[in-house]
Amino acid sequence: MNIDWRSIFVPSAPILETIIRGTVMYLVLFVVLRLTFKRIGSSSIGLGDVLMIALVAAASQNAMAREHVSVTDGIILVATISGWSYALDWLGTRSPRFQRFYNPPALLLVKNGRLLLHNMRQELITEDELMAHLHHAGLDDIRQVREAYIEGDGTITFISEKQNGG
Repeated sequence: MNIDWRSIFVPSAPILETIIRGTVMYLVLFVVLRLTFKRIGSSSIGLGDVLMIALVAAASQNAMAREHVSVTDGIILVATISGWSYALDWLGTRSPRFQRFYNPPALLLVKNGRLLLHNMRQELITEDELMAHLHHAGLDDIRQVREAYIEGDGTITFISEKQNGG
């Protein structure tokens, strides 16, 4: 058994190039996914969403890795991506301006039992999806809802009339 240890551990591309490629692709994908998939944290992720994520991952792999073949290349790329994930989390806790993008504020979807269709369209939420979330929250009728919000992580929060003493 002849193992080429050099090809396993010696980077096949310059380390700085791998870091730059990982950085650029991470930041581009972060922005694209933040703008595209606010609902990703909710239970309403659909087949189209999963397919889009898989295709984005496959399409970006070569741009990030440049056909890396060594374990070291992969480790450097994973460390770069993990580093950016940590850095953005850190920045999100330190900068109010960045926090609004990183974790968008809640958006009102229902007010006093009435659907706010403009806001629902903005977040690509159908009435059927909203009603499924309503039922999951243990409510039967939209008229029971004083307010409903889609949170920054994609979950939907309902405040019923009963919770307000009404």
